[in-house]
Amino acid sequence: MRLAGLLSRCGLVVAAVCLSACASTGTGAGYYWQSVTGHLELMRASRPVQEWIDDPATRPELRQRLELSQRIRDFASASLALPDNASYRRYADLGRRAAVYNVVAAGEFSLELKTWCFPVAGCVGYRGYYNEDAARRFAATLPADLDVLVYPVPAYSTLGWLNWLGGDPLLNTFIAYPEGELARLIIHELAHQVLYVKGDTTFNESFATAVERLGGQQWLRQHASAQAQEEYRRLDQRRQDFRALTRSVRERLSVVFNDPSLTKDSRRQAKAAVMERFRAEYAGLRESWGGHPGYDAWVARANNASFAAQAAYDELVPGFEALFVQSGRDFPRFYQAVRDLSRQPLTERHAALRALADQDTIRSGLRLP
Repeated sequence: MRLAGLLSRCGLVVAAVCLSACASTGTGAGYYWQSVTGHLELMRASRPVQEWIDDPATRPELRQRLELSQRIRDFASASLALPDNASYRRYADLGRRAAVYNVVAAGEFSLELKTWCFPVAGCVGYRGYYNEDAARRFAATLPADLDVLVYPVPAYSTLGWLNWLGGDPLLNTFIAYPEGELARLIIHELAHQVLYVKGDTTFNESFATAVERLGGQQWLRQHASAQAQEEYRRLDQRRQDFRALTRSVRERLSVVFNDPSLTKDSRRQAKAAVMERFRAEYAGLRESWGGHPGYDAWVARANNASFAAQAAYDELVPGFEALFVQSGRDFPRFYQAVRDLSRQPLTERHAALRALADQDTIRSGLRLP
């Protein structure tokens, strides 16, 4: 998504269910049908980027963005060792603001996402719909004691499984992003084709976010203009400020939710106080940005599901960045180290990444000059 000012990279994988022919617990055939037909409609709307570039009817602004996207795409494979395949060599205008709409949910006193299980993708903390109304109808059926969120997602990955069908296309939902953000999104989605661990959304998304950060910075240093670098610097500073704030809120909520001395009513009151403080602190942060409103919508509807979904993109990123440094800042070696790590049990691989994040070696030389 670009939810509330480019908060997350939305490498959320809904197309894995397109490869499933049977239903799983709590998921009927209708859900799979909308997944299959939705993705096929997206592919039918796409055509090769070069055809769009050569078409005299293509708007000059779109032509420039498509040309930029292909330079980024070439860079991703040549410099970042990301897959060189059919993905992001086609473009489609869907005539809507999002590729899919995700539904996420968490308990009233929990920062753990509710999961849904699928035969191929395993258990994931979201349900994706190609139709916003369908997503909201499903959200309305969830138990009243859950915090629920429906949000737009500009792009998703089919993990490389559908490259024979033309791969994942560029979309109108993100093609106009600032250069640094466009590079990050393409890199993030391609990273999902390097590795996908069934049933571990946090590992998958944190890995792709780390690759997008590392690769996006390299693109900007080597290929972007001073203006594009400055635009990215300002945007990324706001993003990092906001993520730091929301991490602190997650920590406060966790203390409330795990305090055995609190009754349900007391816990509810403490949660409300944390959220009130969050909104006050955000108001101050917004003012320091000169009134930039990019995260207003996110804050207005923030709940446990919002914070839990964001954590999937943030939680293990420092550990992956540390592993990149440990791998000599060499992308192929880094990917192999991540594959090796992925073979460990979930709790052990998460613990290993957190331990790496605590070391002094992390983040040195990773930021833009």
